[in-house]
Amino acid sequence: MTEMEMRVPLSSPDISELEIRYVTDVLKTPHLSLGPKLPEFEARMAGFIGAKHVVAVNSGTSALHLIVRALGIRDGDEVITTPFSFIASANCLLFERATPVFVDIDPATMNMDVDRIEERITRKTKAILAVDVFGYPARWDRLAEIAGKHGLTLIEDSCEAIGAVYKGRKAGTFGDAAALAFYPNKQMTTGEGGVVLTNDDEIASLCRSMRNQGRGEGGGWLEHERLGYNYRLSDVNCALGIAQLERIEELLSKRQAVARMYEERLKDWKEVRLPHSSSEAVRSWFVYVVTLKDEYSKRQRDEILQRLKERGIGCSNYFAPIHLQPFYARMFGFKKGDFPVTEHVSERTMALPFYNNLGASDIDLVVDNLKEVVRHL
Repeated sequence: MTEMEMRVPLSSPDISELEIRYVTDVLKTPHLSLGPKLPEFEARMAGFIGAKHVVAVNSGTSALHLIVRALGIRDGDEVITTPFSFIASANCLLFERATPVFVDIDPATMNMDVDRIEERITRKTKAILAVDVFGYPARWDRLAEIAGKHGLTLIEDSCEAIGAVYKGRKAGTFGDAAALAFYPNKQMTTGEGGVVLTNDDEIASLCRSMRNQGRGEGGGWLEHERLGYNYRLSDVNCALGIAQLERIEELLSKRQAVARMYEERLKDWKEVRLPHSSSEAVRSWFVYVVTLKDEYSKRQRDEILQRLKERGIGCSNYFAPIHLQPFYARMFGFKKGDFPVTEHVSERTMALPFYNNLGASDIDLVVDNLKEVVRHL
């Protein structure tokens, strides 16, 4: 059964008449790209997050790549990062021939274990790239302390965390530069898209140039100051993003409400551990991932997922360890057992259907089927 045929899909964007009107308005103009909606979207995003500069690009992956390149990270450099993430957080380093140095995770938050970072720092280390996994903020105060102590730059992958808050500050405001992403399964969407956030004028200028084929900000169309890429975000995408930003508090509140309904139905069920929470951080709900208790095996988890899909319930494992992806294993010689916490967690995680307009009856359907499948396993 395909995702489109699911009774309850894994994800679904929240598009209203406002988004349709804003996109249609752009389609009636000659400015489908590099028009007025690009700077408007960037300015509105800067205001929402509290960043000096926002550079809109065509994906979160592109945003991460531009940050790495703008920071001068290159062949032979090492960057501390997590093996439990979407693969782009490590691939962006390979694009510039840098080496990802993985640090195992905290099993509760699923973010990189900051207490293990310093033992992995060498003379080749140039940066720390931390990820707000599943929208839960990393320990940015401690990460900034370690980066400052060792003279490292700090990259913030908040692609899953727009609106998240850590100790009173929004995700995207802690690192030398940060990335957000707006794929359709995210809290807000531009269809495809992302942004670079930074308070550094030089990083922002370099990212603007490199997203636009290396053109200078004041140069002509056929004048290229450096190697660049076509990482631009069209005005059509930006119009969609502007409408979503106007609704952002509504979108985040809807997702929080869905998460609370799941928690209420699952809090007393002993077979799973629910997403971590604490007083120092506010999660921005990207996905709803539960973790089977330790007695379950990966084979059993996979069987549960398969049986749920057969019943029309969208679900997935989230995430597979990056270091065990085939080409990472070939390139770096990683093997099972290298990062045992990551491997243990990843073998038991299950992403359940999660999106803004998921109703109570659908959540009941998901939870009832999940419990029944586990009971008959």
